[in-house]
Amino acid sequence: MKLSILPGQPLRGEVTLPGDKSLSHRAALFAAMARGENRAENFLVSGVTAAMLSALTALGVDWRLDGTTLTVQGKGLGGWQPPTGPLNCGNSATTLRLLAGALAAAGIPATLDGSPGLRRRPMDRIVEPLRQMGVAIEAAPGGSAPLVLAGRAAGSRLHALDYTLPVASAQVKTCLLLAALAADGPSTLVEPSLSRDHSERMLASQGAVIETFNASGGPAVRVTPLPLASPLGGHGGELAPLRMTIPGDFSAAAFLMVAALVAPGSEIWLRNIGLNPTRTGLLASLQEMGAEIQVLNPHLASGEPAGDLRVCHSRLHGATIQGARVVDMIDEFPAFAAAAAFAEGQTVVRDAAELRYKESDRIAALCAELRAEGVDVEEKPDGFTINGQGGVAGGAPVDPHGDHRLAMALAVLGLGAKRSLQVGGAEIIAESFPEFVATLTSLGARIAEAA
Repeated sequence: MKLSILPGQPLRGEVTLPGDKSLSHRAALFAAMARGENRAENFLVSGVTAAMLSALTALGVDWRLDGTTLTVQGKGLGGWQPPTGPLNCGNSATTLRLLAGALAAAGIPATLDGSPGLRRRPMDRIVEPLRQMGVAIEAAPGGSAPLVLAGRAAGSRLHALDYTLPVASAQVKTCLLLAALAADGPSTLVEPSLSRDHSERMLASQGAVIETFNASGGPAVRVTPLPLASPLGGHGGELAPLRMTIPGDFSAAAFLMVAALVAPGSEIWLRNIGLNPTRTGLLASLQEMGAEIQVLNPHLASGEPAGDLRVCHSRLHGATIQGARVVDMIDEFPAFAAAAAFAEGQTVVRDAAELRYKESDRIAALCAELRAEGVDVEEKPDGFTINGQGGVAGGAPVDPHGDHRLAMALAVLGLGAKRSLQVGGAEIIAESFPEFVATLTSLGARIAEAA
């Protein structure tokens, strides 16, 4: 599918966005690890969450979707059944890494695989620490998927783990936290800087004993294992059933925020957006660049900070993004780069080499596509430099390189450009934000779809 983006229209109105992708992933999996009926409202229905739900079916877990309300009949880890074939995680590294931790705790044999893109993602980050815990796990050459986990004798425990993550990663941290629920003692994980803490919050709400503190090496989390208490045999105790309403996805909101900032005359309201402080580095960065963004009606949504955002077209100036701020906006750099292209002055991104290991090499892909639209951008090993001129020429066709976030960022770029542009391969957007085009159109954007 191709999208033709026609600039020149202001965006006006208010929207409520689909549920947060990270929270939706965790809600489905953690509900399956509990025993009893679980309910998550405003669940994100998309390609990536479909992979998680399909995996749960293969593990013998019953669930149903009524619109965006997910109900899961959790069986506890002791009630999972070994899958009869490989679990297809699609293009979702989150699905694969989180499932690896849960399967390690359950102690059942399984193979985790996915798309060619997923097979390029580094998995040794979870394989090595899982092996230290006693998990029998094998990866493909180079430390990538498919991952093959062997079973474990009923009643046996994994080894407790004291481990310092080489990079701040919520996916790796969550994988190890889940495995640690079946360890023989408390496990402690230390990060160089704090990654998103959705898992700690959600697991604690389900009765897991989670302690966060500052260690000498950085932010740390300690988890106490669950008791071996399953009447069905197997491994690990049980989490309490989950009941929550998932706030709107901040990563989806990021593209609408930038769209309003770069399309002259725009003013939009985004309702009930998740504002977890480990996720809002983009918001802080845009405000520092001069963006007129107000946070209104702050509240807690099932333990997660949330609020409304009012965003108006703004004149932006360049900024430098580095250090811990990179972790707090790691998924939002495609949207950020689109905003920086319209800023006046130089924007520098450092310490972001992790972007090369996302759905695409986001540093190389972003730089190539921005350059095609007339943006003065220089690729660096761990980031990029954009010399903004306050506008973007546009006019050239762009390729999102099979990356859903890059596709949306390029579409947003077109809304403020001088000439229309065409985004090829736009069907990938459905991986995380199926309503993207319809939402922008409802706010006044002119976007034409073609096969």
